Amino acid sequence: MSLERLVDEIRQQAEAEISAERQRLESEQARLAADRDRRIRDLQAESTRLGELEIGRERAQRLARAKLEARKLVFEARERRMGRLIGRTRQVLGEFTRSEEYPALLKEMYGYAVRSLGKQVRVSGRAQDAALLKTVAGKAFHDTALPITGGLVVETSDGARRLDLSFDELLRRREDRVRELLAA
Repeated sequence: MSLERLVDEIRQQAEAEISAERQRLESEQARLAADRDRRIRDLQAESTRLGELEIGRERAQRLARAKLEARKLVFEARERRMGRLIGRTRQVLGEFTRSEEYPALLKEMYGYAVRSLGKQVRVSGRAQDAALLKTVAGKAFHDTALPITGGLVVETSDGARRLDLSFDELLRRREDRVRELLAA
């Protein structure tokens, strides 16, 4: 074996090793590139999924806010309507005070108050009803005018008990029932 052949053989072995190392390096680079591409795809898919979830969450929140706002608007509209209807009810009660039936109602109210509180009472009402209340209650009439729509307010002479039979108070106490009736 000659020296040249030995050098040639070593060179061929080195070239074979270098070639094998290059192939291994290229395959490793290809594997790393494929792994990198897979990770990028996975990250993109995950961020797309998270983005869609966030969009869905945002959409659900907007929808819930819109539904709440709609319910609020409906409630406010009902309350405005109910306020107008109760206002109209007060107006009708005010008109009733000018009717021929109103004096009889005041007599009934006075009778109920006397039965509830006794005969020693003071009766007050609207300034417009002063003459009528004086006729109904006699000496029990107290000329203090009250800012009420109609009816009367009775209290014991010592002021310990009071019975408010004014239209305003009667309507206030029964407002829930009036609202039910008006809503139907």
